[in-house]
Amino acid sequence: MKILKHTLRLCLLVMVFYGCTEDDASTSFVDEFKAPTNISANVVVTQDNTGLVTITPLGEGVSSFEINFGDGSEVSEGIEPGYGINHTYEEGTYEASIIGYGLNGASATALQTIDVSFQAPENLEVTIENDAALSKTVNVTATADSAIFYEVTFGEDDSADPISANIGETVSYTYQDVGTYTITVVAMGAAIETTSYTEEFEVTAILQPLNSAPAQPARAESDVISIFSAAYNDVEGSDYFPDWGQGGCCGSGWALFNLNGDDMLQYSNLSYQGNQFADPIDVSQMEYIHLDIWTADVLQSVDVFLISATESNGERAVTVDLTPNEWTSVSIPISEFTDQDGFDVTDIHQLKYEGTPSSEGTAFIDNIYFYRAATQQLSIAGTWRVAAEDGSFAVGPAVGDTSWYSCEGECVAARACYFDDAYVFGADGSFTNILGSESWIEPWQGGEDNCGAPVAPHDGSGSATYTFDSESGALTLNGVGAFIGLPKANNQGELPNVAVPESITYTATLSDNNNTMNVYIEAGEGVFWQFKLVKDGVQDSPIIGTWQMAAEAGSLAVGPHVGDTSWYSCDDGCVVDRACYFDDTYVFGADGSFANVLGTETWIEPWQGGDDTCGAPVAPHDGSIPATYSYDIGSGTLTIMGEGSYIGLPKATNQGELPDVDVPGSITYTATLSDNNNTMHVNVETGTGVFWQYKLVKN
Repeated sequence: MKILKHTLRLCLLVMVFYGCTEDDASTSFVDEFKAPTNISANVVVTQDNTGLVTITPLGEGVSSFEINFGDGSEVSEGIEPGYGINHTYEEGTYEASIIGYGLNGASATALQTIDVSFQAPENLEVTIENDAALSKTVNVTATADSAIFYEVTFGEDDSADPISANIGETVSYTYQDVGTYTITVVAMGAAIETTSYTEEFEVTAILQPLNSAPAQPARAESDVISIFSAAYNDVEGSDYFPDWGQGGCCGSGWALFNLNGDDMLQYSNLSYQGNQFADPIDVSQMEYIHLDIWTADVLQSVDVFLISATESNGERAVTVDLTPNEWTSVSIPISEFTDQDGFDVTDIHQLKYEGTPSSEGTAFIDNIYFYRAATQQLSIAGTWRVAAEDGSFAVGPAVGDTSWYSCEGECVAARACYFDDAYVFGADGSFTNILGSESWIEPWQGGEDNCGAPVAPHDGSGSATYTFDSESGALTLNGVGAFIGLPKANNQGELPNVAVPESITYTATLSDNNNTMNVYIEAGEGVFWQFKLVKDGVQDSPIIGTWQMAAEAGSLAVGPHVGDTSWYSCDDGCVVDRACYFDDTYVFGADGSFANVLGTETWIEPWQGGDDTCGAPVAPHDGSIPATYSYDIGSGTLTIMGEGSYIGLPKATNQGELPDVDVPGSITYTATLSDNNNTMHVNVETGTGVFWQYKLVKN
């Protein structure tokens, strides 16, 4: 019988092929068929002490099913999707195997426990609860001994058939209206007698959002005019609740609603309400107005008005239809307003929101802003780290779904060596993983899911670059071993199942004034690793300001270890001779920028084409290339990012001394502050046991 069934599947494929033209006769598409998924069965037993059970197999991507009943009888013949099969059991407990076959012969199996007892179900336990996310939706779960399935009558419509499920599974039902209903659960087995449970249950509605509005993309300040949004800088002086007489006449109300620290505007019993600007705004250079609106199931739509300060120009409206119980995100083209009788948008002083039906529903509104397509690329230059918080790195079947795994609680505490890893994006396009002495090492790297020494090539030792398109969000790292979030996740799949790639492309979205970056990568079909990174804040860094080499003997030196300057030390005469060097400045900006300011002359060594004398600065060590920096005061790590940027001497790099090595994209120093943060001792090891050492003072 199995041979016949598999032959039928083969015949089906042959018929498909035969119907193709010669040009399309390739059979390679068969290899693309997926194995069946979500195999299960619905099991129903007659209540007559006969043991007659109806099994209806379920699954996705299935062309036919077989059932091994688990009682020693023959395996069933092929069952088409949508059909069931009857089987008579003796009293007992059985493990049935549900086998689903795909068109290419691939199969998947699920086990189903079938408990056939001629005793009435016992120990019936029923859980009834309002769904935490779906309004007016009730979930029922029932368990019982000697039961195979149960039926639920929800008490809203007496003519409706009961809903059934296997014992232990959950049944959901959405009511039309809130209220108290009689819910009855009947547990059934093979016995004639059943066992029931009844409860008077209050069905409730969700009247406010449970989640924040979608995160907004990063935009250049010149490309957005924000009225109310945490993602951008709002125009000052707006009145979000001007009343306009609607409280007294129509029972409308308004408040600032806070959801886990996220503020949004709440307009209750909305007739019409809106926003009054401190001064008229010219939005003619913008292309859209954006709003996120949440409502329950009362409001059907909101008319959004732009109102001109010029009375003769008046106001124009566009209707936004709402989806109940979820955020409706809308970007309305400004042209939809200006196309109405030549409406002028150069002096908008109010926004108005008018609800339908009037004065009945509540609207929550967030992210109100005007914007246009990006006119400039946004920069991610700076130092970033995975946020040390619950859910900051996770994986799931879709972006936003982290149901498979999410690092939370003890995971965050245990992985401190991971959360201090830095991802450094240089203004010159360089990229560096700075992992320190320890990072989180997984078994495929030779670790034991614990902190350990970084493992090559994912240890930051290789050179890398990056490109970022802020419009599309495409963020590409170029360099073997360079990564964001987890080294194993790449575009081909997960290491070690694929080769280490030379580049990885992520999708990145900036928010929070470009200080938060949400990154995801699809590491194999339907496998989405997701990371939340935050930018190191340098606003309060003690090294912000302008520094110079201390014009004193010993401030520039080299030796076999830190504190030993026996190989060379710039003495008093050297200091006088190098006046053009000691007036060079090293400028650390509050925005994370760094600059070498050398003036018209600095000290030029022979490898630069000079004669150990003062001379014009030589590129790329002339301060002409933009650079950034990061400083970790705890570890003393100071990284300068930007080709040609340096502290002390341009020739001293982490790889060795120029010109014997390539000019690097970044240099990492060790810096120690003293004298109330006005003195900085810096050193860099340029090859094993070669320590250049500098003393700088703040201007």
